[in-house]
Amino acid sequence: MAFTIATFALAISPGPDNIFVFIQSIKNGKKFGIAVVGGLMTGCLVHTTLLAFGVSAIIKDNPDIFNLIKIFGAVYLLFLATSVYRSNDSISFETKKKTGKSLSALFRQGFIMNVLNPKVTIFFLAFFPGFLFSDSLSTIIQFYVLGVLFIIVSSFVFCGIALLSGSISNFLTTNKRTGLVLKWLQITVFVGIAIFLFFG
Repeated sequence: MAFTIATFALAISPGPDNIFVFIQSIKNGKKFGIAVVGGLMTGCLVHTTLLAFGVSAIIKDNPDIFNLIKIFGAVYLLFLATSVYRSNDSISFETKKKTGKSLSALFRQGFIMNVLNPKVTIFFLAFFPGFLFSDSLSTIIQFYVLGVLFIIVSSFVFCGIALLSGSISNFLTTNKRTGLVLKWLQITVFVGIAIFLFFG
């Protein structure tokens, strides 16, 4: 439940991925935004696989290394919270004319921008290990369960952004404080997860 709530809060907070989905939905249409979501989430599956097999092998017989990974994750999340705090709370969406890209091209773009982004790899490494939930179940299976849950929740939020892009655009235009609220939501989530990793 904690993982689901944290994932939902992170997915709805302004970031490169959901902003890109929003922009493509405004520029090219809702189905193009959903194509981007498909690419992004497929990329998340790749990161989950790398995490599952890489980290599982490392921590299998090394509980001290696992604790170090959790501490690294907490510190990294606090760093992200500090970065968000220092950033501007305004939300800027630059929408130009249609790109003319096909659905498959936008799917590939979403996939590539996710898979080749090292920040996603680092974030998964920081976020997932603290939510392993069983002493008897294989860590590989646990990482895949968390990965699939992350993809389902993020897809739900991102597809919602694509389908409601017009209404969201109007809301953001008329409600200037939305950016501030979402900024502090993101900070709260990052700090909350960091505390969970430190003491969990």
